[in-house]
Amino acid sequence: MTEPATDRTTGTRVPLSVLDLALVADGSTGAAAIQRAVALAVDLDALGYRRVWYAEHHLAPGVASAAPAVLAAAVAARTSRIRVGSGAVLLSTTSPLIAAEQFGTIAALHPGRVDLGLGRAFTVPPSAGAPRAADAVAPEGDERRNGRVKEAQNPTRPTFDGGRAAAGAGGVPRLVDGLYVPPAPPNGFNDPALRERLLAQQEVIGAQRTPADFREEVELVLDVQRGTYRDRSGAAYTSPPVEGAQLDLWLLASSGGESARVAGELGLPLAANFHVSPATVLDTVAAYREAFRPGVLDEPYVIVSADVLVAQTLERARVLAEPFADWVLSIRRGERGAIAYPSPSAATAWTDRPDAERALVADRVDTRIVGDPDTVVERLETLVRVTGADELLVTTATHDPAETRRSFELLAQAWGTRDPAGDPARPARTAAAQEVGA
Repeated sequence: MTEPATDRTTGTRVPLSVLDLALVADGSTGAAAIQRAVALAVDLDALGYRRVWYAEHHLAPGVASAAPAVLAAAVAARTSRIRVGSGAVLLSTTSPLIAAEQFGTIAALHPGRVDLGLGRAFTVPPSAGAPRAADAVAPEGDERRNGRVKEAQNPTRPTFDGGRAAAGAGGVPRLVDGLYVPPAPPNGFNDPALRERLLAQQEVIGAQRTPADFREEVELVLDVQRGTYRDRSGAAYTSPPVEGAQLDLWLLASSGGESARVAGELGLPLAANFHVSPATVLDTVAAYREAFRPGVLDEPYVIVSADVLVAQTLERARVLAEPFADWVLSIRRGERGAIAYPSPSAATAWTDRPDAERALVADRVDTRIVGDPDTVVERLETLVRVTGADELLVTTATHDPAETRRSFELLAQAWGTRDPAGDPARPARTAAAQEVGA
């Protein structure tokens, strides 16, 4: 796909949005991370970002976004324009009805500014080595990637010989019209320690619900919103916060599997997780577009996520980017989940890492977009062109909250974010969807 990196209706660059995990910096606290996340959203509103979403993560020392609905409500009350939502609520821990009721309540107070993003339920494979659901949306870092890229493509670390890593993961790296697409990394579920931690974590969380068929769960939300829901016996149910709620339903996907297909079949907007699964983003978008039928939307609408870090100079960006590999490694090893985000001075140099560690994190390090404003804009334009993204969802991780805020500010200035007239934050909907405020 070779679409221009612009909004097809205005001729300007596609909108920018933000995915926030409320990162806990090493030496700080969860309470401080939540307070900073709300304060950051106020700045994002002023900077012209289209929406800010919060990702559901539990029992991770370095991530405080355990309650997306609560964060979204707090931010909506403190901002005037920016849309708020989830990226995503996980159906393994929250039923679709309860999620819809939470976000429908926010929409009643802030109509037309709320997005409910749903991710497929994640389940740990039943035995070591068993394959996981291809596009299940798991906690941050539960992904399958690996790869390498030359210095000219990713200037944040030296080139290394990733041949052994790529061979271990299967597949080869690709360069698609200037976009680096790494192969998938080793499947971490062969590690008994990781499986045991995930199973124990699910028990502590109390994630006991057995999700229904994914399409059925999505249709439940749509039908309750329309006021037409009936259970299998034909009994009607009504949820006052959801019926007619002015919220938009999104699905998140990390592969070309069920999530992308269902989003297309129901005519819903899709969030494709490049930052989580760079190896599969093109398959994800292609599967969605192939399956798309007019439903809630008249036309497909794709937001593509990306890990981004902007600084005034490439040298400064390199320094700020150093801890990222340590953070991703902590997730993929599965010992405790994401660690509190390290400082640059505490980071392990890439050249000091053994090959096995590089293989686990190289895909995310290599596809992270890091640099000065011009460099970052150029690489984001490539991402938009190759994926055909209608919008970008940017996530940024640093140890210093001031550097995170500065990264978003530099990106907004370089990209040219704006606050257009009207209601630009909602993709074009069908007439039926407009009638119920979907």
